[in-house]
Amino acid sequence: MPLSDKQRKFLRTRAHTLKPVVWVAQQGLKPTVLDEIDGALSYHELIKVKVSVGDRDARDTLIGEICGHAGAELVQRIGNIAVLYRKNPEKPVIELPRG
Repeated sequence: MPLSDKQRKFLRTRAHTLKPVVWVAQQGLKPTVLDEIDGALSYHELIKVKVSVGDRDARDTLIGEICGHAGAELVQRIGNIAVLYRKNPEKPVIELPRG
């Protein structure tokens, strides 16, 4: 289910104080990095990922791959930081406003 504008704004506000929990560097996406992202999303639901790879197009492609693999929604991307959200169906941490 895609996020509404109201929900995105709510999540951006919550993510403002977060620090990146996963860094993706020049080696790109390895299975261990994808597992870390998956685990962090399962536990926190809302995370920041720092993507230090090439130019803007390369970062956008990599963030798209991460979202596709993890089943996450891209909330926001500023520079090389991406904010990702995925609801945990078993133990929800964040209650989204109705959109």
